[in-house]
This record gives sequence, C-alpha cells and structure tokens, in this order.
Amino acid sequence: MSLLAEVSIFPLDKGESVGDYVARSIGIIEKSGLAYKVGAMGTCIEGEWDEVMGVIKACFEALRRDCHRVEIQIKADYRAGRSGCLEGKVRSVEKRLGHAVCK
Repeated sequence: MSLLAEVSIFPLDKGESVGDYVARSIGIIEKSGLAYKVGAMGTCIEGEWDEVMGVIKACFEALRRDCHRVEIQIKADYRAGRSGCLEGKVRSVEKRLGHAVCK
C-alpha cells in the first residue's frame, strides 16, 4: 500500500448538523476493508491509489443522491513501497517526542 489520504466530505446544503451524512461516508469506508482512522475533522484512508480514490468516489456518489452541494477536501501522500503509514507516522512522531500524542 502506498497512498495515505485524508478526506473530509460533507454537504453544504443541509444545515449546521451534518453528522448523519458523515456517518454515511464512514459506513462506506468501513465496508471497503481498507485501513482507516476517523478524526474530528477528517478521515485517513490507506491503500492503493485506485482503491482509495474509489472509496472517496463512492462516498461522493452516496451523498450526491440527496445533497445538491457537496464539499470534498482531499490531502494525499504517496510513497512507493511503503505500508502501515496510518499508524507508523504517528508512532514516528511519538518516538521523537518520547510520549504518546493522542489522549
């Protein structure tokens, strides 16, 4: 696996609370079988390029059915021959700090 992507996808036309729509996307990511980690402002997904982008597209398709405006933010890091970056990047920072960063 060589792509680590953080995605934030939500409707802009459904008011202040969009948790139901976010949960819809997380369910799709969960069912994909790819490694992922939910954060407060986005979800990181790790896998091959086509797999990750396919999951992001599936999330978009699920939202656009009943949302007229959808915002998608994607931040991606490709590194050939690497895997386990979802947890490895955090462990690397923790090692340098000498303590855990997530409480």
